[in-house]
Amino acid sequence: MDVVHVVNRINLDKPSWDQTTFSGRAKHFIMLTNPLNVLCTNQQLDEAKNLIYKYKKGEEPPGTTPEQLWQAKYAYDSAFHPDTGEKMMLIGRMSAQVPMNMSITGLMMTFYKTTPAVIFWQWINQSFNALVNYTNRSGDTPIPNKTLAMAYVGATTGATLTGLFLNSAVKNAPALVGRFVPFAAVAAANCINIPLMRFSELTDGIPVFDENGNRIGDSVKAAERAIPMVLLSRIMMASPGMVIPAIVINKMEGGKLFRRFPWAVAPVQVMLVGACLVFATPLCCAIFPQNSSINVSSLEPALQEKVAKWDNPPTTAYYNKGL
Repeated sequence: MDVVHVVNRINLDKPSWDQTTFSGRAKHFIMLTNPLNVLCTNQQLDEAKNLIYKYKKGEEPPGTTPEQLWQAKYAYDSAFHPDTGEKMMLIGRMSAQVPMNMSITGLMMTFYKTTPAVIFWQWINQSFNALVNYTNRSGDTPIPNKTLAMAYVGATTGATLTGLFLNSAVKNAPALVGRFVPFAAVAAANCINIPLMRFSELTDGIPVFDENGNRIGDSVKAAERAIPMVLLSRIMMASPGMVIPAIVINKMEGGKLFRRFPWAVAPVQVMLVGACLVFATPLCCAIFPQNSSINVSSLEPALQEKVAKWDNPPTTAYYNKGL
């Protein structure tokens, strides 16, 4: 009986679904980015954390079911950083991405024609993005305040200038082209914000581990792979919510609804963005494995030498690429 009990223990350090497949990663992130997780109270999150920790020690309450464990795991994963174990800021969590982004993006796409509107909404959006990038960084090393400030100012300035320049450039273009300006500004800002926010990873590296979770060291090579993956997935995550609603609103503009209720443009656009993000957020997070791999032979020479001295040295190392 004792042997069966050990064999059937659930590994809560891994997701419920196979992360080597896109469908498995998508199911995992659908659970992780579920907006309902935002409604979990601090007490519920702490209870989930305690249950996870007790289960790993074999001290869970009698009668604990697998369903309760998986529910606790995804509540825990949605709120606690995978590397530091710290409870993340509410609006920086992946479960807050849909409600926060649908509101900011929808309004940014509604009010995009005037200079004050571009400046204000790009500032709001990049403030939020900076918070998300910091909250979901890879590794357990604090980001210096100077780096935070550079990333924030750089992304906000880049997005604002891009928006203003493109607004000026497309004045005589069809209305639909103008509606794509916010997306171009957001894409440009991501190209500035994410590398700057995580610049310390490119100088100091991120933690890499063997398949058993033993820490090999910190690798810049792994960071050089992680950051472009996050950048690409972020741009793709924003694409449906900023392209599809723009096309739909452009077709609806001048119709009976907006002629009669001009104030309806903003709420309709926000809802359209939200509908897109519900699917785009988990699917784009799933493009690359969060626990990504790299051949040990591709790591820094010092780390290769360190691993070579181990008994049965691994050929593959793993790292959290961040979100």
